[in-house]
Amino acid sequence: MNVVAALRLNMTNVHDPLAGHRARYRAALDMAEYADRCGFAVVNCEEHHGSGTGWLPAPLLLAAAVAARTQHLRISIGALLVPLYDPVRLAEDLAVLDNLCGGRLTVVAGIGYRPEEYAALGRDFTRRGRLMDEALELMFAAWRDEPIQRGGQPFTVTPKPFTTPHPQLMLAGMSAAAARRAARFGLPLSLPMAMPEVEAVYQEELIRCGTAGFVHKPEPGSKLTLLHEDPDAAWHRYGPHILTEVHEYASWRRDEVPRPHDRAPDSVDELRAHSYLEILTPGELRDQIAGGRTEVLMNLLIGGLPIEAGWESLRLLGDGVLARVGLAPAPIA
Repeated sequence: MNVVAALRLNMTNVHDPLAGHRARYRAALDMAEYADRCGFAVVNCEEHHGSGTGWLPAPLLLAAAVAARTQHLRISIGALLVPLYDPVRLAEDLAVLDNLCGGRLTVVAGIGYRPEEYAALGRDFTRRGRLMDEALELMFAAWRDEPIQRGGQPFTVTPKPFTTPHPQLMLAGMSAAAARRAARFGLPLSLPMAMPEVEAVYQEELIRCGTAGFVHKPEPGSKLTLLHEDPDAAWHRYGPHILTEVHEYASWRRDEVPRPHDRAPDSVDELRAHSYLEILTPGELRDQIAGGRTEVLMNLLIGGLPIEAGWESLRLLGDGVLARVGLAPAPIA
């Protein structure tokens, strides 16, 4: 049975946003280690700045910690807001991280869409496209063998990435400009949902540029999944946590940036009926997998979900689902 299980880490802490983060970060690392032994394919670290609930402003640091605690799963950073970084320093950091994890790194480079993040980090939001182009060009040059020119002086970035010629890199986006950029650099295009018009631009630009690539997107109907033996009770207890995070994310909406959902739900009942998140029993998920489902994406600390609730969901997946479809947890060495 070919089931791809993924763990998403965004470290929101809704009900105690100014305290308790140490326990949640430690839990995230413990969960990543357990997920690695369960046969998860990937863990994803996100990036957002200035969030009232914490989210995750330093994905490279968390990814490095995950790398030290895991052996097999891929470590994805997505989206990494590349224009917010010095490109030479970012090339160095990603090269070190790729060596730390032995080539298990995937970077989904994003441009971002929140002017306040650019302002807070001293970057010009109106130049975000130019900043992205300049950063990608300089990073690719830095990862090659020859020195780069910076400030009129030759400079060599060391170490080089574990992966040749560079860590696995995709470009995130939802616009024709993003599609053209991905094709121009010969990078896969990562979409948050099916976007036929954007995909068509990408394919046309690949032909025009003479580059190769592919589109990565969720399978149709993809949802975040939590597991509980009593989904009704879980929605009653944890629904408000999830709704709070959904509302914060919705507050960042910009008219020119498409979203999978037009608006945020007003209540837990509406969230449950129409959301991209589901709470299932292990048996329900096993039935879906038997019926052809191939992806399971979990966000175990969503909305400041209590740590013990995240662990319950993860263990139900590991012991109650993955072990029964042929993916058994491996022993700790």
